[in-house]
Amino acid sequence: MEIKEKENLNFIEQIVEEDLNSGKHKTIHTRFPPEPNGYLHIGHSKAICLNFGITEKFGGLTNLRFDDTNPATEETEFVESIKRDIKWLGYDWEDREYFTSDYFDTLYDYAVKLIQGGKAYVDESSAEELNALRGSTTEPDKPSRFRERPKEESLELFENMKQGMFEEGSMVLRAKIDLASSNMHLRDPVLYRIKKEAHHRTGTKWNIYPMYDFAHGQSDSIEGITHSLCSLEFENHRPLYNWLIENLEIFPSRQIEFARLNLSYTIMSKRKLAQLVTDGYVDGWDDPRMPTLSGLRRRGYPPEAIRNFADAVGIAKRENLIDLSFLEFHARNHLNKEAERRMVVLNPLKVVITNYNTDIEWLDAENNPEDESAGIRSMPFGRELWIEKTDFMLDPPKKYFRMAPGRNVRLKHAFILHCENYETDSEGEVNKVYCTYYPESKSGQDTSGIKAKGTLHWVSCDHATGVEVRMYDRLFSDPNPGGHKDTDFKSFINPESLTVLNNAKAEPELTKAIDGERFQFLRLGYFAVDPDSDNTKLIFNRTVGLRDTWAKVHK
Repeated sequence: MEIKEKENLNFIEQIVEEDLNSGKHKTIHTRFPPEPNGYLHIGHSKAICLNFGITEKFGGLTNLRFDDTNPATEETEFVESIKRDIKWLGYDWEDREYFTSDYFDTLYDYAVKLIQGGKAYVDESSAEELNALRGSTTEPDKPSRFRERPKEESLELFENMKQGMFEEGSMVLRAKIDLASSNMHLRDPVLYRIKKEAHHRTGTKWNIYPMYDFAHGQSDSIEGITHSLCSLEFENHRPLYNWLIENLEIFPSRQIEFARLNLSYTIMSKRKLAQLVTDGYVDGWDDPRMPTLSGLRRRGYPPEAIRNFADAVGIAKRENLIDLSFLEFHARNHLNKEAERRMVVLNPLKVVITNYNTDIEWLDAENNPEDESAGIRSMPFGRELWIEKTDFMLDPPKKYFRMAPGRNVRLKHAFILHCENYETDSEGEVNKVYCTYYPESKSGQDTSGIKAKGTLHWVSCDHATGVEVRMYDRLFSDPNPGGHKDTDFKSFINPESLTVLNNAKAEPELTKAIDGERFQFLRLGYFAVDPDSDNTKLIFNRTVGLRDTWAKVHK
């Protein structure tokens, strides 16, 4: 099979193309094997896009296989969330949904085969004894006193382990390979351990569970996976992967490693993410500050932006740290084309137009200047309006082009106003501004000749609907919060990662918004409807600002 534009192929695609062209494989088969012990995060998106994308490109198949070998941490909730996230990204595994637990009987038989061949043994050494036997990178491990145990005895013990006749930690099944290997994973690794815990699919049938290194390659082989794509952390595991396949004489799946996605200002460890959830630092796995796919979806990130981001990051052989602003760029780039524009005032200040005596008039406003097909909507304009408090200043600097006493300013899709006066409250805060307007300055029909450098967003007071706006920012203030050995990553949590505004005013068109719908609030950024919204309250989450300001503010 010939693929055009060879120079654009990454190193994994080059391997796949060579295997197809040489006839080694007639078609390719990959798999995405998440462990159902948490929610998928942005780092997983790279592996998802790679596994499904490469088979789309070369005409193969991709399986979804849950690596459910540790019943202590795995739940059906996580299984369902993983399936939901993959489908949201736009990928479909069709009927190829598997679980490692589907193969527990076969894996047990494989282990028996290794024992029968003298390539595995049951070891009853205590943890202290095993520690004493360990060597170093320059010195071999010492053999366990059970290493030469007769295979008949190991077979009987292994069966009794399966039947639940021994306590956890009392014995394990180890492969018999090479205690002097420079690769520590080949120094008689553990293949099975006793774990008397109910499994979310198999219940209490099993009292022993295979280790990941034993289940991984054999599950690949059972499914006929041609290219098993893993992150670089499994590179040192590959010799064991190959040893097991060769000694079991099963389908020769091939493991290929690539650099995982590391994102600045982000934690990718599921264990640490779980800690944020259980300790109450965030409001669940789908908190919009979390890097989980469910959190990003709730925050308003489009799946297309994440796929574009994963494609732009590319596939490499070396680890690197990608700046979070690159992901935000792809979100902005997609939302700019897709999101309809609306006006919302976050911190309202009332403006009274003293010479406006007309009843409410409806003005045309474009929904998206990037998409003519999005059409126009009508916005009500009246005598009293809301503007942002930050858009008014009593004594502005020279290059301040918003509202101030004696100055002109244009209202988007409306008229030019001239600020005449203002009122203050008992604390001296401005709480009302008085303006006049130029009737001939109507947007698109301006014949006034009046100049105004600034343009403000606004909402009619009589027609505004109150909304809650959740202003999300980066969860961590340090670019590498998990990279400090002597400092708890939680100490870098940004105390301003969430600000809730309860008094925001929205134009009436937004009352039609539905769960998950995304908008650009003029001059403010991109926002999405939160699922907590109901008939009594409309809630919006800020997805991303109109530009990257973090680097300037948080140096």
